[in-house]
Amino acid sequence: MKRLLPVLSHLFAAALGFAAGIYLLPILTAPPAPSSTDVTAAASRAEFTGEFRRDLKDSDLLHWGEGTVSVGRTAIALAGKVAPGPDYKLYLSPEFVETEADFHRLKPAMARVGDVKTFENFIVPVPGNIDPAAFNTVIVWCESFGQFITAAQYR
Repeated sequence: MKRLLPVLSHLFAAALGFAAGIYLLPILTAPPAPSSTDVTAAASRAEFTGEFRRDLKDSDLLHWGEGTVSVGRTAIALAGKVAPGPDYKLYLSPEFVETEADFHRLKPAMARVGDVKTFENFIVPVPGNIDPAAFNTVIVWCESFGQFITAAQYR
C-alpha cells in the first residue's frame, strides 16, 4: 500500500497537469483580440445582432459566452467574451440551438463560418458562399471535444 500511494499521487498530478494544459494552451497561444474599435466597425456594417448569454441549457462554468454578436454579410463580430478552449468553430443555424443534442440534430442544415481564435472579442470573416440572412442563430462550438459553448438568435 505504501508503494501504491506515490504512484497514485503521481498519476493524479499528471492528469491534473494534462487537464490544465488543455485549458491553458489555447489562452497562451491565442492571437491578440481585435480592438473595441475594430469590433465596433464590424458591428456597424452588420445587418443583425443577438446576445450570447451564460444561462443557456448546455452552458456551464467552463462553456459559456456573453456579449453582443453582430452578424453581417462579410463578418460576424463579438463584443464580449467566450470561455477559453481549444478548436472553437462558428456556425450559423436555421433554428435556435442551446444544447449539444440540438446541435447534432441540426448540423447537416448549418453552415460552418470559420474559426474563433480569441476569447475576448472576435471577428470571423463570412465566406462569400454563406448568406447569414438564410439562418437565424450563430453558435460557438468546440470541435475537438464536441462541446456546446454558446449561441445567439439574431433573427
